[in-house]
Amino acid sequence: MLRARRLLVVSLLLSGTPLAAQNPQCAAFSGADNSRQTCDAAIDLTRAYHPIAGLLISGGNPLLGSGASMGGLGKFALTLRANATKIVIPELVVDGSNNVAQSDRLLAPAPLLEGAIGLFKGLPSGTLSLDFLGSAQLVPNERLVSDIRVDPGAPRVGPMSLGLGYGGRLGLLGDHGALPGVSVSVMRRTIPRVGFGDLAAGDEIAADVNLQALNLRAVASKRWSVLTLSAGAGWSKYTGDAVAQFRGSPSGAAQTIALHLDQRRTVIFADAGFDFRFLKIVGEIGHQSGRDQSLVTNFQGFDDTKGTTFYSAGLRFGF
Repeated sequence: MLRARRLLVVSLLLSGTPLAAQNPQCAAFSGADNSRQTCDAAIDLTRAYHPIAGLLISGGNPLLGSGASMGGLGKFALTLRANATKIVIPELVVDGSNNVAQSDRLLAPAPLLEGAIGLFKGLPSGTLSLDFLGSAQLVPNERLVSDIRVDPGAPRVGPMSLGLGYGGRLGLLGDHGALPGVSVSVMRRTIPRVGFGDLAAGDEIAADVNLQALNLRAVASKRWSVLTLSAGAGWSKYTGDAVAQFRGSPSGAAQTIALHLDQRRTVIFADAGFDFRFLKIVGEIGHQSGRDQSLVTNFQGFDDTKGTTFYSAGLRFGF
């Protein structure tokens, strides 16, 4: 059971796919061995948690505690950050009525490094200032979690594989006087292809998936002495590909289904932090919109229409 839970945590964090009213890929499977139900569960599990995985690598504010631009050449910031959200962990067993019981519910974290470099100061008001944004998602590979496999060609730092992100931020207003700092940004993020499950070892479901995220954000922030408050909203597109495998019974043949991934969500978020010149401590809370995905499988304890509340915390260094 512990191995199955570790497997599911990894699959929930790193999977993704688009949604449809039914799963036509499973129409050819039927019978007393639950092949159709297992096929539906394999596809729906990937679909249901795709926007959650995208949220964990994206978060809300692309640079915690900041709405104004960096302020030109020579300015930079580096943040050690963790995004997290509560995830329902289902069992790996589906019944004849497409019901999957809830095994556990936990707070799933996703660590990353994010940074910004000032490129152009812009006008005195902060208008037309420009920053480069970058991020490195830390993905545990098989040296840390034996139940997953990561693309061997992915960049690695010891026991962690890297998912990389890049983008830019355009300043609209600087944080001057009574006016807040305001900016808009775009980020492109990816994680390497990750596999979970092993049919040969007795698992009923396995998949190899990747994930790309396109994030658009608008943020406003204001600093009073050491206190900094920020708030913003945005839109995300999560895409990628997956190859799902399943086995309806221990003696059944393994089946493979290729899936294209495509999801869109909106987010709102608010940050609060303490700014001690070269060090900033920041926390964030936000919410990603839900959508009725018309899943065939009923994952108990999971409601895709309610959206997802998320949290972030980080230590930011720079000047």
